[in-house]
Amino acid sequence: MQHKVRNIEVDGYTATLTTYLLDNFKEMDINRKRPMILICPGGGYGFVSAREAEPIAIQMLAMGFHAAILRYSVAPAKFPTALVQLSKAVAYIRDNHEDMNVLKDKIIVAGFSAGGHLAASLGTFWHEEFLNEIMGVPEKQYKPNGLILSYPVITSGEFAHRGSFQSLLSENKDELLEKVSLEKQVSELTPPTFLWHTFEDGAVPVENSLLFASALRKCDVPFELHIYPRGGHGLALANEETMSASGNGVQQECTTWISLAGTWVRNL
Repeated sequence: MQHKVRNIEVDGYTATLTTYLLDNFKEMDINRKRPMILICPGGGYGFVSAREAEPIAIQMLAMGFHAAILRYSVAPAKFPTALVQLSKAVAYIRDNHEDMNVLKDKIIVAGFSAGGHLAASLGTFWHEEFLNEIMGVPEKQYKPNGLILSYPVITSGEFAHRGSFQSLLSENKDELLEKVSLEKQVSELTPPTFLWHTFEDGAVPVENSLLFASALRKCDVPFELHIYPRGGHGLALANEETMSASGNGVQQECTTWISLAGTWVRNL
């Protein structure tokens, strides 16, 4: 396996892109290319969760995918800094897909909680002029081919996780609050999406995923949605591997989400 860390600079802020690339072997297939799962951990746009980073990447590798983690900039960085960092990360992977043995049309962005908002932001904004002007490269270079959204922050309305939007927007909150309510930004250009959430989530209500799924349906964008009846917020793998220091975050029935997502990726 090849493991590398690269910096991505945007507006004086530095993100790190950590890639984990499975090797090819003559014994199996020396020319094999694999999907890339680019992971955006959560943290309310205030920090980047370790529980939703490398443990997720390792499981993606175990399913035969390449994996990468974007540790993007959070507050005091404001919108769209992290979005531009993510766009640059996708563009870098696509530009180097041959050397990395990545399927260039199977770059999937996976986000957790506020990282789900970041992933979904790229999924809804990749074709917009404001992002193209910042990027200065063809939009197809940073277009994601699919989204995996784990208990994502989506709406800035009734069911919002207010802290995420305060950290993301700060003094621009009133001006941009509706723009970053992503159920309102879905279009037929939004990529296919896998979502999962828990009914009991007390931090980011399940309505966030329901609203995004409903918007996808209205635009005829394929999606897969799983709502587990039990479990709190921030489950990550939902097992002992990603259990929090306080002992929370284990919900055995929710551990199936990652294998379901793997099947979805293979069928995409």
